[in-house]
Amino acid sequence: MSDMIQDLSELRLSYQKGELHEARAAIDPHAQFLQWFNQALEAQLHEPYAMYLATADAQGRPHVRTVLLRGATETGYDFYTNYDSQKGLDLAANPYAELLFYWPEIERQIRVHGHVEKIPEAESTAYYHKRPRDSQIAAHISTPQSGVIESRELLQQRFQDLAAEVEQVTELSKPEFWGGYRLQPSYYEFWQGRPNRLHDRLSYELSDGAWQLQRLMP
Repeated sequence: MSDMIQDLSELRLSYQKGELHEARAAIDPHAQFLQWFNQALEAQLHEPYAMYLATADAQGRPHVRTVLLRGATETGYDFYTNYDSQKGLDLAANPYAELLFYWPEIERQIRVHGHVEKIPEAESTAYYHKRPRDSQIAAHISTPQSGVIESRELLQQRFQDLAAEVEQVTELSKPEFWGGYRLQPSYYEFWQGRPNRLHDRLSYELSDGAWQLQRLMP
């Protein structure tokens, strides 16, 4: 195996699986999101609910990671995590974020930008109790998220110890440091790959309580 990287300038694809016209786009961006999201589900893509979450700390340093969409309504887009995680710390200092859904199999991408708030405690608790038992246990031992731990074996041992400790407990309590966030959108962009890099890009921006639809240069 060569350790020389291939000439990346020669790697490219031709996009030709769809198109996006203003005349056929939904007036409401959430409706357009649901249309594309449901089509991704119907196409049986691998984890179409996986999304990139970009945040920035108080100094403007960006952080991005993959999380799972766990709710999508007109009020916003939900995900769950540790409040003491990097994303939680970022959002406490700078409560704005952007989501990115990328589905290469159908040559589509959606960006959603907006203000982020914590989900009400009762909603977070209800979702926590829907999770598999092992995931509930894991949430208790995964703090501080992204903190350094000596080894995988130590992490596994902590999991096994807690699992044994709560074996007779019917319902686990939600950790106080764990819960949900909801991104309340103020901007969407829908991207459909097109031949010759003449991609379709439609944006929706919230202005004076109404969504403004515009076409963007590719």
